[in-house]
Amino acid sequence: MAWVSLHIEAHSQNADLLSDTLMEIGALSASIEDANAETPYEQPIFGEPGDPPPGIWNKNIISALFNDDANIVEVMAQVKEITGFEDLVFSTEMVAEQDWVRATQSQFDPIKITNDLWIVPTWHDAPNPNALNIVLDPGLAFGTGSHPTTHLCLAWLVDQVKSHHHVLDYGCGSGILAIAAKKLGADEVVGVDIDAQAIISSEFNAEQNQVSANFYMATDYPEKQADIVVANILSSALSVLAPALAGACKQNGRIALSGILREQAEQVSAIYAEWFTMDAPVFMDSWTLLTGTKK
Repeated sequence: MAWVSLHIEAHSQNADLLSDTLMEIGALSASIEDANAETPYEQPIFGEPGDPPPGIWNKNIISALFNDDANIVEVMAQVKEITGFEDLVFSTEMVAEQDWVRATQSQFDPIKITNDLWIVPTWHDAPNPNALNIVLDPGLAFGTGSHPTTHLCLAWLVDQVKSHHHVLDYGCGSGILAIAAKKLGADEVVGVDIDAQAIISSEFNAEQNQVSANFYMATDYPEKQADIVVANILSSALSVLAPALAGACKQNGRIALSGILREQAEQVSAIYAEWFTMDAPVFMDSWTLLTGTKK
């Protein structure tokens, strides 16, 4: 069996209605995605803790899945009739049947961060049983170790974490950085996120790795300064959060910031230079790691 995937260009005012309409007329699934994802124009849609939800992206792609015998011309005619939207731009692609579990698993082999630090999916044996191995499966929250930003942060933590350190992972996602910090010997580790699913994922992954770390929603975080602050989130969020992250870091403490495209590095570094003596940036592919010491 195969399916046809329909992609419709949308904006913030019509995305929800288009998605709902597609489900009403028989789509097997429908999702709203940022049309500018993984580009310099990627747009965060979260606000600061306590702020009202800011909505969805300005430019979107609505992706809907139909059985392969669906008449997409008729589908689009129905969408137009129900919504009244004219001149919608759309495209289609065929999705072949496959073993989705095996296909997903095949994309995630053990990831070498350093000789002594690996990320190992549960369906693989550790390539180096004597290394520090973080057991982590791809899930709902960002952060499997495969993305350059996560890789950069993990490699940095290997060189920075000491046994007496308190580490804060802001935007913990899957909990991978917090788990790594604890396995590297940190005395106390805290993860913070604005997404409840991230907290659930982080707690589950910490349990799987048999480490003790505390995870909080940003609104519930008991503010306490850390020796090391790491934040792997979008550069726009890092810019807004600069005063808060600086305040969360002890004097002479260290900070690591990632989720920053190469062309954004200078701007973000300049913002944090108000509180930190910034190091030279480290690049991996098109991504950047910025680090510094609290003044």
